[in-house]
Amino acid sequence: MSEATLKIPMIALRGLVAFPTTATTFDAGRAKSINALERVMEGDHTVFLVAQRDVSVEHPSIGDVYQVGTMAKIKQLMRMPDGTVRVFADGITRALLVDILEAGDLQVAELLPINENAAEVDAVPYMRLIKTRANRLARTRNVGGPAELTSAISGEKDPVALCDLVAANLMGEVADKQSVLECADLKLRLETVLTLVTRELDIVRIEGKIAARVRESMDKANHDYYLREQLNAIHEELGDGEDEDITQLKKQLAESPISGEAREKTERELKRLIRMTMHSPESSVSYNYIEYMLSMPWGKTTEGTIDVKKARTILDEDHFGMHDVKDRLLEYLGVRALNPEIKSPIICLVGPPGVGKTSIARSVARALDRKFAQMSLGGVHDEAELRGHRRTYVGAMPGRIVSALNQCGSMDPVFLLDEVDKLARDMRGDPSSALLEILDPEQNSRFRDHYIDSPVDLSRVMFITTANTTDTIDRALLDRMELIELSSYTMDEKIQIAKRHLIPKELRAHGLKASQVRFQEPAIREIIDKYTRESGVRTFERLLAKIIRKAALTLSENEDMKSVTVNVRSLESFLGAPKYLRTPISGEQSVGVVNGLAWTSVGGEVMPVEALVLDGNGGVELTGKLGDVMKESAKLAQTTVRSQLSRCGLPDDFFKKHDMHVHVPEGAVPKDGPSAGVALTCAMLSAVTGIPARGDIAMTGEITLTGRVLPIGGVKEKLLAAYRMGIRSILLPRDNAKDLEDIDSGIRSEMQIDLIDRVDQAFSAVLTEPIGRKSGVMRAV
Repeated sequence: MSEATLKIPMIALRGLVAFPTTATTFDAGRAKSINALERVMEGDHTVFLVAQRDVSVEHPSIGDVYQVGTMAKIKQLMRMPDGTVRVFADGITRALLVDILEAGDLQVAELLPINENAAEVDAVPYMRLIKTRANRLARTRNVGGPAELTSAISGEKDPVALCDLVAANLMGEVADKQSVLECADLKLRLETVLTLVTRELDIVRIEGKIAARVRESMDKANHDYYLREQLNAIHEELGDGEDEDITQLKKQLAESPISGEAREKTERELKRLIRMTMHSPESSVSYNYIEYMLSMPWGKTTEGTIDVKKARTILDEDHFGMHDVKDRLLEYLGVRALNPEIKSPIICLVGPPGVGKTSIARSVARALDRKFAQMSLGGVHDEAELRGHRRTYVGAMPGRIVSALNQCGSMDPVFLLDEVDKLARDMRGDPSSALLEILDPEQNSRFRDHYIDSPVDLSRVMFITTANTTDTIDRALLDRMELIELSSYTMDEKIQIAKRHLIPKELRAHGLKASQVRFQEPAIREIIDKYTRESGVRTFERLLAKIIRKAALTLSENEDMKSVTVNVRSLESFLGAPKYLRTPISGEQSVGVVNGLAWTSVGGEVMPVEALVLDGNGGVELTGKLGDVMKESAKLAQTTVRSQLSRCGLPDDFFKKHDMHVHVPEGAVPKDGPSAGVALTCAMLSAVTGIPARGDIAMTGEITLTGRVLPIGGVKEKLLAAYRMGIRSILLPRDNAKDLEDIDSGIRSEMQIDLIDRVDQAFSAVLTEPIGRKSGVMRAV
């Protein structure tokens, strides 16, 4: 290696390695490279050529190029039309790059020439192997001018030149070429070239095997295609044409309004079906999918002109009362008449069983002139029932949402999702989460069923859900729905429903005329009051049907009888003895007994609360199958009564010497809820003081530890229960004053409703005497 460094212009080559004993041709396009060439041509034509490590680097530095390059002599320059310069250069010697110097508009390399190792090496064996394998590689690759290259390789006598010739022409990777260039030791260079040539031969052999397999596969595919085309030609000559089912599917697809991604998938599946044999197991899967996609009502709607007056008439005809529901639906129709593109609301009708939640949905469909679809969600625990199964499963089918659209034949039906509060979940999925996409107006325009695997627009579907309670509905799902509460029917509402709807409906169902079975209003009232205990009219309707059946039997057995009249006296002959004896409250004053009001799933009930003080050691006994909430209310009530002992003239240790027993009758019926605090406190205080409590007053409300009265729910049902039992005086939390608007004005006018803020106000209203000191003498209990 020379000791003195040289400084000559440098050109960095991209994807190319120059060797000392070979000619190199390259195109220079960068400004610094062209400037370097011009400088070189002004001097001795010597330039330093070095390969770049990363071809994407535009201005390479010392770390971006290899350390070893080649000093070369420029033989010819040729300027190209695109501004580049084509260079022809002969290599001179290897050189070690020491540093790169920036010389204005070009780069200068500081380098040390590398002298070839002149040590004695037995190169003949290496050269024979290299020549044999290099010639085989050249013939296999069919490199341009293979005869000239193989001839040059075979005739080369110099081992150094042979290595450079093979590396320059047969090595594909820059790194492999550079590894040969950097070998200063001749023996190591020969071994490197032999290794690289052998490796390239192995790669070529493997590539050949792969190409043969691919060629064989393509030949078979072409062979099958050729036979299939021949078969089609034979069918055409015979007049058979293609399969009749395929022809029908093509025709349906051409006429179908299906578009977008759904059409693309259907067309792709049809092409697959055409390529399959009809006996293939997959052909039936593809055929069923295409047939189902073409049967979907893509883009079809049934909505016509919106007539709000007609809708109001239909809703009033089908249902008595339900003013909130009707008003909300009519508001929607009015807005939709002005803006047809408004998104359909997700309405959730919440109320006890039998109040008409399902039937109101049917009436909405009739009022809108839309198709009606219904799905019960009670007990649904598999997400696939809503989203469908993927077609990879055997027996896959669409979900019930898409199936309902298909059955309706339109994309804008009124869709009733019944019992949304009774959804289940297990390891197969969470259907309530799937409902989020279905019911969310921001997502359901591109609902994706697993079977169809294409977006389905549900934004025009009017979803109506029903529930008995919102407690079990997922919070995220509940947030997407507009709640409309349907409360219990009043006695007058049930009578009107019976006259207008139920009795005519059952008479038609049993083939009778209105003149053949006559119901007197007192008899209808008696059925409601003594034979049913419900918020709705489901049991009531069954009893009416039972009476009409018996009347039909009577008319059939007595041909001379023209009609049957149902009155109070004849009810027992039709229905037997009354099931519920609602004896009106007598209004008697009793110590430790007050009337509470409770809400149940079948309506409101008057719930007597009884308290009794006994000698003991401060225990409290609670009976009547009370829930945890009512047990906590009882503890709060006892604490409140203890805080009143001194005011009542009783010793502070009264509860250390006495036990308290609280009982709510009908022990077989579970009772719970946060609304019994006022009644429990008044009953306990009456028992402790011995002051009788009024029997003609009922109360509801929960209390706090400081004596405040909190609002409760179910006000309408509770007040109607008190009204049925003859109670006209009610104590109600003041925060529930807004709920009085839901009560019929006629009923409200007959009742005295006192609004209270604190439990002390209840004491004054319920107890017949004011509490106070009575010379320290406790009243007898």
